[in-house]
Amino acid sequence: MTMSLPDIAFFHELTNAAAKETLPRYRSNEELSVSTKPKEGYRFDPVTEADRAAERVMRALIGRDYPSHSIMGEEYGTTGEGPYQWVLDPVDGTRPFLCGLPVWGTLVGLMYKGRAVMGMMSQPYTGERFWSDGTRSWASSAHAITPLQTRKNLALDQAILHTTSPEPIARHPEIHFTALAEKTLMTRYGGECYAMAMLAAGRIDICVEFGLQPYDIVALIPLIEQAGGVVTTLDGGRAEQGGAVVASGCPALHQQVLAVLNG
Repeated sequence: MTMSLPDIAFFHELTNAAAKETLPRYRSNEELSVSTKPKEGYRFDPVTEADRAAERVMRALIGRDYPSHSIMGEEYGTTGEGPYQWVLDPVDGTRPFLCGLPVWGTLVGLMYKGRAVMGMMSQPYTGERFWSDGTRSWASSAHAITPLQTRKNLALDQAILHTTSPEPIARHPEIHFTALAEKTLMTRYGGECYAMAMLAAGRIDICVEFGLQPYDIVALIPLIEQAGGVVTTLDGGRAEQGGAVVASGCPALHQQVLAVLNG
């Protein structure tokens, strides 16, 4: 089978539909129903009706236009089979969503034969979108549509490092994150999927995450790769299945980062 990719307009349609479910529940004065689900290393992993409702509408649209495609979603698991699989995270960053911080996003990824080929991260509150169309990566806002390009040829001691939370660092002493932080210019926390988009935009140089699921990363892999960056697991393999994931702005920097993290 020859790969045939959908038009990026369909990704925009999916995230438009998701935004109609997430935005009315974000920073709302109405009580937001919040529950928790089991997650290793966390006593509280929130899920809201915004997550569930947004995934339902995206699934319905994919079923309408691409009924032969498989779907993997954070809230409703995997359905269907075949070479094409949509990977959905309706609210990546439910914690900042609950806190009113606009660093959450809706993630839509597409895999072909297990490899991420297209992706979109939508932040509907700020009106920003970041996407890869199969060839290049782009960003749009109220100001402009611009191509994305990671930062290249940067010395490790000038690189900006990001991880979402400091909590997993102590739980994973085999990943030498502190050693990496000591060799970089500065370390920031709390950016969730927005930090990965900023890596693709050349604002952050290294992202390290200790335990991702496929729906956390699939949409972001092509976004970074098609902007010139690298995304792998800690051992240098493909990152579509999640786990400990490292993203860097260029291959040379990435090899240095992996060497430090692996001790």
